[in-house]
Amino acid sequence: MDVVKLLALLAGLTCLSSASKVLELSDRFLELRGDTKWLVMFYAPWCGHCKKLEPIWNHVAHALYGTDIRVGRVDCTRFTAVASEFAIKGFPTILYIQGDYRHTYRGDRVKDEIVGFGIRMSAPSIQPLSTHQDLRDAVGRTPVLFLYVGAEEGILWESYKSLAAELRPLHFFYRIGAGCMEEHFALEFNPAVMVFKDDQHFFFPVPDDVETAENQTLLNASLAKWVNHERFILYPKITHGNLPELWKIKKFLVITVVKESKIGRITTDEDVEDYVDGYKFKDMVESVIVNNREKYHKHFQFGWTGTPDLANSIAMERLPLPSLLVVNASTLHHHMPEDPPQHLTPEAIQIFLDAVLAESAPAYGGDSWPVRAFRMYYNARSSLEDMWQGNPVLTAVLFGLPLGFLSLICYSIWCSDILDADDDEEEHHEKKE
Repeated sequence: MDVVKLLALLAGLTCLSSASKVLELSDRFLELRGDTKWLVMFYAPWCGHCKKLEPIWNHVAHALYGTDIRVGRVDCTRFTAVASEFAIKGFPTILYIQGDYRHTYRGDRVKDEIVGFGIRMSAPSIQPLSTHQDLRDAVGRTPVLFLYVGAEEGILWESYKSLAAELRPLHFFYRIGAGCMEEHFALEFNPAVMVFKDDQHFFFPVPDDVETAENQTLLNASLAKWVNHERFILYPKITHGNLPELWKIKKFLVITVVKESKIGRITTDEDVEDYVDGYKFKDMVESVIVNNREKYHKHFQFGWTGTPDLANSIAMERLPLPSLLVVNASTLHHHMPEDPPQHLTPEAIQIFLDAVLAESAPAYGGDSWPVRAFRMYYNARSSLEDMWQGNPVLTAVLFGLPLGFLSLICYSIWCSDILDADDDEEEHHEKKE
């Protein structure tokens, strides 16, 4: 993009406020965006989710200020041509745009996640590291980091490049020379693929005959499976944003269910008899994970959620708080301990997990059509109950008015039939007389 066009574009933009770094875009964006890197929020003024995202979007713009990524937003109710060009179907929609390339952000609407997405999309799919200190700095910036070590050639490198291009919107991928690593690490393989997370590092077990051409397909599948299994830290927070990616791991998903307040504190109802402290329960499950990583890591992906509705939707019932829920990501069957939360101990949790692996634990749910129908019914009923508890007057108006109009229509139809019948009877009697 030349300087004249860039100046023209910036001249047509206005900041939302003196302190904001967000640029308000118009229809001119379509003509003048060029190859500049953009992170754009498409919104509607009436959208409640858009209003909730607005302060977060301002923080994103501040965090990316000074980089080569420009942060803007488009009012789709005013600039419909822009919304049509980018095929916007819902609000808010976040897009990374560079020339004709675009990618939709599908993660959680929090500052750090959005900023990380923008940085990954604006950089090469595999970022180079020159020194071990560069690696340490990169590890400190991200919870999960994949690294290729060695010469940039061969089928392992090609497989790594392919995966990095596919997963760039979600994770960071780097490369470094073997010489920089050998001073600080005993390399199990050369070339090697590593993952850094949970203050540890792990190697991809490279086959001995990796450079055999006929093993390319086998290596691709093996590396893809390993990367997929290692994409998350040991005990992440599970949200509506990252749950679809957690399903793709194809492990048992073990969810610790607690309730989190709006300020991020785990709440405990101490008025309930035999209540269980949510913090202690969550920490107890984490101790089981840490102490048995080698035993369970291959089969289970652990996590916790502060949003009970997410777990309730899976179990299709209101779970007690706190709870432990295990879901088979392949079949969507779920398992729950038979013991109540107050009776669960680290030993009892291990017995339960072992029973899940042995397929001796009772299984519920699944993905059959009757279960899907019941899940839809449960989610609709739960949403209606939440609406009623939050604002009963508004809920009554929303559902009462349509029902009232429907009743009037039905009444008018039925009454007209009755009146017509009465008129026919009167005419029949008059003729007889």
